[in-house]
Amino acid sequence: MPLPDPHTAPRQFLQALYRTAVEHALPAHRLAAFLPTPPTQPGARTLVLGAGKASAAMAQALEAAWPQNVSLSGLVVTRYGHVPPRAALAAVSRIEVVEAAHPVPDAAGQVAAQRILDLTQGLTESDLVICLVSGGGSALLSLPAQWEGGRLQLHDKQRISRALLECGATIGEMNCVRKHLSAIKGGRLAAACAPARVVTLLISDVPGDDPSVIASGPTVPDPTTCAQALEILQRYAIAIPDALARRLQAGMLETPKPGAAVFARNAVHLIATPRQSLEAAAQAARAAGVAAYILSDEMEGESREVGRVHAALARAVAQHGQPFVRPCVLLSGGETTVTLRAQPVGVSRGRGGRAGEFCLGLAQTLQGQAGVYALAADTDGIDGVEDNAGAWVVPDTLARAQAQGMAVEDYLDRNDAYGYFLALGDLLITGPTFTNVNDFRAILVV
Repeated sequence: MPLPDPHTAPRQFLQALYRTAVEHALPAHRLAAFLPTPPTQPGARTLVLGAGKASAAMAQALEAAWPQNVSLSGLVVTRYGHVPPRAALAAVSRIEVVEAAHPVPDAAGQVAAQRILDLTQGLTESDLVICLVSGGGSALLSLPAQWEGGRLQLHDKQRISRALLECGATIGEMNCVRKHLSAIKGGRLAAACAPARVVTLLISDVPGDDPSVIASGPTVPDPTTCAQALEILQRYAIAIPDALARRLQAGMLETPKPGAAVFARNAVHLIATPRQSLEAAAQAARAAGVAAYILSDEMEGESREVGRVHAALARAVAQHGQPFVRPCVLLSGGETTVTLRAQPVGVSRGRGGRAGEFCLGLAQTLQGQAGVYALAADTDGIDGVEDNAGAWVVPDTLARAQAQGMAVEDYLDRNDAYGYFLALGDLLITGPTFTNVNDFRAILVV
C-alpha cells in the first residue's frame, strides 16, 4: 500500500513508517523460519517456556506453525493486556499464557516464574525446550534470589526495581543487577533445563542486540559479576538488605558463565531486531521518494538530550541542506533513559516515558523550525507505563502550547511529557502491538 504524501500529510506519513517498523517485527511474520525440528525419539517432549511483552504473540505464532500431531506444551508470561486475540478461535491452545506486571514486578510474575522453573523438572536429553524471550521479561520473570536459610523478598525487589528505573541507569546496568538478584535469570533457566536441548528465540529490545541483556538473559551465559552488580547499586545509592549485600560481596549469587557445560546443547536465534525494523521503515520511505537515513539503532543517554541532538541535526538539514538534502527522514532507535527529577514538597511528578521526554527535548530545541515533523514512539505501543505509544512534534507545537500558557521547560522539570502532549492532542495511542523492538524515532524534513 502506498504511503501518504509526506508534503501534504506528514503526520500520516510518519505513522505509516512506524506501522511498517512494527509489522516487520511481529512474531507472526518472523518466528516460523527459526523453529527447530521436533524431537523424534519415542516419548520425547517439546516444552515451550517464555517471558516478555511479545511472548504471548510468539507462543501463538509457534502453535500455528507447529505440527498438530506433534506433542507441545508449556507456559509463557506476558505483560497485562499484551495477549493478542487468537486468529482461529477453534484452535486448541497448547501453550498456557499468563499475565503479570511490568516494569515493576508483582506477585503474579513471581508465581509464573516459579511455575516455569518447576516445569523443567524431569527433562531428559531427548527433550526439546523452546524458549520465547522478548523485552520486558526481566520484570515478568520475578523470582527473587534464594540462599540457604533465606531469600530476597518481593517487596525489596520491587523497591530496587523502582529505584533503578528512576535513577537513569542504562538497560545493561539494570539487567546486570536483575540477573544477580534472581533465581531464574542470567542463564539460570538454561541450567535448570539441562540436559535437554534448548533453542532460544529472541526479539531484541536492547542496543547492540546482546542476548545476555535481552530480558536479563535467562537462557544464555552471563558475563557480568556479583561485584559489578554491587558497584552499580552503590553508584546509584540504592539501598539493599544487609543479607543481600553480604552475598553479593562474597560472590555467592554468581550466575552461569560463558563456557559452562549447561549451555553445550543450546542454540540462540534473533528473530527480530531494532535494526531490521528501521531498515524496513527506511525502504518504505525510499519507495515513496523520500531519502531515508538510519542514524543508529543503538542510541542511549538521557531522552531529552538525545532529542536536542536530533533537533540540531534536523535544523541543519532544514536551514542549510547539510548533511542531508531535503526531503528526507532521519530514523533512529535504541533505549534512552529518563532520570526523574526531585520535586518541591507538594508538587507531584509528571507522567510520561522515554519517547515523550525525547519529544519535549526535540521541540524545545527545534523552536518551531518550519518543515520539520517528528514522531517518537515505543514499538510495544506503551511509552513507559502510560496508555500512549509516543508523541508528535510539528512546527507549531511550541506555539500551540504557549497559547495555552504551557512552557516546555516546566514540563521537562516535572518529567511530564504525557501532560504536555495530551493537552495538545498530540499523543500517539495504538494500544499494545504484541512485539517489542524498542524505541522508534522518525524526523521528516520537507
